[in-house]
Amino acid sequence: MTGDDEYVYDEASGEWLPASDLTGAQDATPATVRDSAGNVLADGDSVTLIKDLKVKGTTQTLKQGTVIKSIRLTDDPEEIDCRHEAIKGLVLRTEFVRKR
Repeated sequence: MTGDDEYVYDEASGEWLPASDLTGAQDATPATVRDSAGNVLADGDSVTLIKDLKVKGTTQTLKQGTVIKSIRLTDDPEEIDCRHEAIKGLVLRTEFVRKR
């Protein structure tokens, strides 16, 4: 072992691990995407809006209780990609949806 090795504390195991070992483990496990109630979301799930949302770039407002079908997860665990009849390319924050 050389003095140049970097170690990182892994909260899951409670151990100090070499940084090279820890980065490989983090890449293998994708982030879990959760809705406002803490339910795990997956591709293809349907969600319901929990509050009225004004859509940027349009004059439309999506009302509370609107059902969004067939969501897609993104690289960001706080955002989901969805389709709505009136709005194309809609991205919603997970804090404003609840799994059906």
